[in-house]
Amino acid sequence: MQYKQLGESDIKVSEICLGTMTYGHQNTIEEAHQQLDYAVSQGVNFLDAAEMYPVPPRGETYGFTETYIGKWLKHQQRDKLIVATKIAGPGRHLKWVRDGGNAIDRINVKQAVDDSLKRLQTDYIDLYQIHWPDRYVPLFGNKVFDPNQERETVPISEQLSIFADLIKEGKIRYIGLSNETPWGIATFSSISKQLGLPKVVSIQNAYNLLNRVFDWTFAEASYHENIGLLAYSPLAFGYLTGKYLYGKPQKTRITLFEGFGQRYNKPNVTEAVAAYVEIAKKYKLTPASLALAFVRSRWFVSSTIIGATTLEQLQENLESIDVVLDEEILAELDAVHTRYPNPAP
Repeated sequence: MQYKQLGESDIKVSEICLGTMTYGHQNTIEEAHQQLDYAVSQGVNFLDAAEMYPVPPRGETYGFTETYIGKWLKHQQRDKLIVATKIAGPGRHLKWVRDGGNAIDRINVKQAVDDSLKRLQTDYIDLYQIHWPDRYVPLFGNKVFDPNQERETVPISEQLSIFADLIKEGKIRYIGLSNETPWGIATFSSISKQLGLPKVVSIQNAYNLLNRVFDWTFAEASYHENIGLLAYSPLAFGYLTGKYLYGKPQKTRITLFEGFGQRYNKPNVTEAVAAYVEIAKKYKLTPASLALAFVRSRWFVSSTIIGATTLEQLQENLESIDVVLDEEILAELDAVHTRYPNPAP
């Protein structure tokens, strides 16, 4: 396992991060703890959660993921692990989260942090992320910005000031963004410099062979502001394993949860996946290891977030760290991307 500096922090994170959004719905607490034990035994030091997990978000399971992690974390050597979590923002109508109080303002942030600390059974959070912006932006596969949907928002300077106080209190160490835009990266960075407030060290956005938008819309901001990508959905909800080419396997997110497949139910997704699977076969790789190795190879990726519902899936995903793609394979992947550019952004 290799480790990378996370932005301008003093944190070094494993190149694979364990995502946990299945804990509390698809995974029992025993299964979650098995995954956590195995991942750490393989060199993973980076765990990613969120207050709204598990998904799909529901009032009756709200906070279960952090609770499951906390019951495991209290028995671990805390300073050897990097624990990340996120605060839910407005706009998704999660009425059970602080009775709908989802603005990134002082009252909500302080309560969210305290609640996460309690569930995680820890004194501090290494990386605290805004799950999606407080302001309106197109999210989760929506591609068109509509000015008519703009809403009242907490100023970014105020958001950063709140996090600055929590850093001084020792409750969080660093802050990150998630589901953000290039404008968001640049603005958060600019305001932090102008006002001497904490600088964002990471951005967690979707990135995979079916969605390489980060290559050209985000990479410049990532480079100049030294904000690394924590790439989620590197397997595109499992599509890049090839398992949906021949029907819909049972007990997957796509088949269990209505609406989960919308982002990938688009033209050219099937054709692109089939082409990538053929490249994997040609080089005697599993489609999953090919897809994960590709994400890991990008210069702007600080860590690749993997998730699994079975220990076997987790083992296969972690084995991908031994796969290094040469220029020949990367050229073939680029050729498919040229033929089917970003079918599922």
